Amino acid sequence: MNTLTRSLEDGTLKKGLPKPLIRIDVVSDVVCPWCYIGKRRLEHAMKAASDAYTFEVVYHPFELNPATPQSGVNQREHLSEKFGGDERYDSITGHTSSVAAQEGLEMNFGRQAVLPNTRKAHALIFAAQNEGKQLPVAEAFFKAYFTDGVDLSKDKNIVNVAVAAGLDRNVAEIAIASKALLDSIATQESEMTHLGIRGVPFYIFNNEHGVSGAQASETFLKVFDELTKATQKDGEACDVDGNC
Repeated sequence: MNTLTRSLEDGTLKKGLPKPLIRIDVVSDVVCPWCYIGKRRLEHAMKAASDAYTFEVVYHPFELNPATPQSGVNQREHLSEKFGGDERYDSITGHTSSVAAQEGLEMNFGRQAVLPNTRKAHALIFAAQNEGKQLPVAEAFFKAYFTDGVDLSKDKNIVNVAVAAGLDRNVAEIAIASKALLDSIATQESEMTHLGIRGVPFYIFNNEHGVSGAQASETFLKVFDELTKATQKDGEACDVDGNC
């Protein structure tokens, strides 16, 4: 076997070429447990495929409970009523926590007393994008809510969470006080609804391929490959008979 044949078979010829870029737009809410689970599964897939692709990830807002007052509501009471009682609440949150643990996540529903209005948290995640801090800030809010039981209905708390993740404090304080930005978050959420998105997490790959739900990492890997195959086309060439 000659050197060129070996290079084609083992892929070493491709190492000098730029890796395909996959943009992933993630629509989620920081109080959605499956958004957190889906986030980690997507990250596992991206890490597994990092030799083959480069990724750009952008988070977009979606409020599961937009009518929640700024002071928040009792989390257990709200979800128990939604799920159909305390027994169902315990069953569903227990199952969710178990699935999360399989992805290396710790969910402590018992620590979280308040279900907050999340618009200001989304404003901070949006503001963090301009600072190159969006991904760590989004992660910080998920961890604060589900693992640490931080009350995200308090302005001081959400600012501290964002600042600890790397966002400038002045930027954070301006963001949550900006009516224009908060109105923009509402507009962005409306746009997501007009796109037909009714639940989260929802993922849009390269502005063309939508995937709903916290899919397994293997599913995301298949999507990456499908996107690449769809964009690969044979270039112009001449055959052995001289036809070009």
